[in-house]
Amino acid sequence: MEVSDAILSRRSIKKFRPDPVPADVLDRALAAGLWAQNHHLTQPWRFIVLGPQTHRALAAANADVQLEALGSDGDAEARGKLRALAEGKFMSKPRIVVVTYHLNPDAQERREDFAATCCAVQNIQLAAWDIGLGMQWSSNVMTRHPRTYALLGIDPTAEEIVGFLYFGFPAEVPQARPRKGLDEVRRNLP
Repeated sequence: MEVSDAILSRRSIKKFRPDPVPADVLDRALAAGLWAQNHHLTQPWRFIVLGPQTHRALAAANADVQLEALGSDGDAEARGKLRALAEGKFMSKPRIVVVTYHLNPDAQERREDFAATCCAVQNIQLAAWDIGLGMQWSSNVMTRHPRTYALLGIDPTAEEIVGFLYFGFPAEVPQARPRKGLDEVRRNLP
């Protein structure tokens, strides 16, 4: 696939087939992230590939957080449905990779490292698309929740989660949504 074709045809995939994602296929996509541009070759990104046990634990933690946000509202049946829905959302993702970046003490370098990590995610998503693997990049509330950091063994003073990458083989590919034209976002100066 040509790079321009991958850029124009890539979609965020939210519905996946239940087929497992082979480790070597996932690794091919993740390896593309290693080639993202990064200032001074800091290579600040880290990829945490969740196994089944951690995947289930994250799904349960997501349900707990959703229920905590609900407070005491809702009867037992409604709370049970919310738990099932919240757990099911995470469990419907065949493979989850958590992307973090090292927190450099220098504010400008930290900003550059965050941007480089986002470039790595884009490389990963395009490489995944090229090999037939769908991906969704999520920055939901769980990416910022202390329970996630504890569950994954991440020191929040040393690393920050950039997002969850949900991988799988697409069950459906959404249609492209309209984008602004270049003239709407470009400004030419003399």
